[in-house]
Amino acid sequence: MQRAGAVLNTAWVLQAPGVCFVFVGAATMASQGQVIFWSLTMVIIILAAVIALIIGFGVSGKRSISVTALTSPGNIGQSGLLGCTFEPDIRMGSIAIRWAKAGVAGLVHEFRGGKDHLQEQDAEFQGRTAVFAEQVMGGNASLELRDVKLSDAGTYRCSVTTSRGSGVAELQYQTGAFSTPNVQVENSSSGDTLQCEAPRWFPRPMVHWTAYSHTGKCLPRAANTSYELNAENITLKVVSLLHNITANATYTCVIENSIAKATGDIKVTDFSITRETNLQLVNLNAESASSSLPACHWMLLLPAFLLSL
Repeated sequence: MQRAGAVLNTAWVLQAPGVCFVFVGAATMASQGQVIFWSLTMVIIILAAVIALIIGFGVSGKRSISVTALTSPGNIGQSGLLGCTFEPDIRMGSIAIRWAKAGVAGLVHEFRGGKDHLQEQDAEFQGRTAVFAEQVMGGNASLELRDVKLSDAGTYRCSVTTSRGSGVAELQYQTGAFSTPNVQVENSSSGDTLQCEAPRWFPRPMVHWTAYSHTGKCLPRAANTSYELNAENITLKVVSLLHNITANATYTCVIENSIAKATGDIKVTDFSITRETNLQLVNLNAESASSSLPACHWMLLLPAFLLSL
């Protein structure tokens, strides 16, 4: 007599990110050897699927790199700096740097393979940009922007690609005008006067004075301040007068707006006058980011996937 074997229908379902394999078969009281055979087959198929995914994504050997942007306000008519740094790479030929501005169709600047590539540069930036080529391998992707204009303000993106990976960072660039003041004493029959003059400011700044005696006592003072529009019809000349000053005191003229703060100190004694000036930029900001999915992340998922079988 021939014994009829019970037939067991089996379905094997293999899943990997974006891939699904289904195997349907029949076995008659599957033996332990058959189970081992099919398990090994599953592992081989899973490995092949993961490798195919890595190749398909085209990120083998790549990873994200850190890119940091740092900026300070640009002074109209002068050279400005849009700072950007990345992880150094000694292979100049593999480094590509792209600067772009939000709302501008063309590029601000492109540097790759050790040379500038300005075919796609927007007309607004032609002849006004440069990178520090000799410092690129050391991780400097900063951009020099010459003859800063009020319209240069906006959001900029620094994108860097090297043999190690790629990354990007954004910065907000502000533009205006600022200058250090010159403080001097003017003598007259009605009394001595301090004059604080700064040639270029924009937006219109606020001006105030502080005065302290040699003992540290605050001396209240009121000043007269005037603003004169310069020839380019943007920046302002600032002149502030402080009347009836006394000896043996230190006076400070403070000029500030949303992007800069400048001070001019003058110490007046019976025998001498000493001066000191200082200019401080405000709203300095730094932003960092990285992009590009490392291929090794897919490989790290494989052991967990196999253990779930």
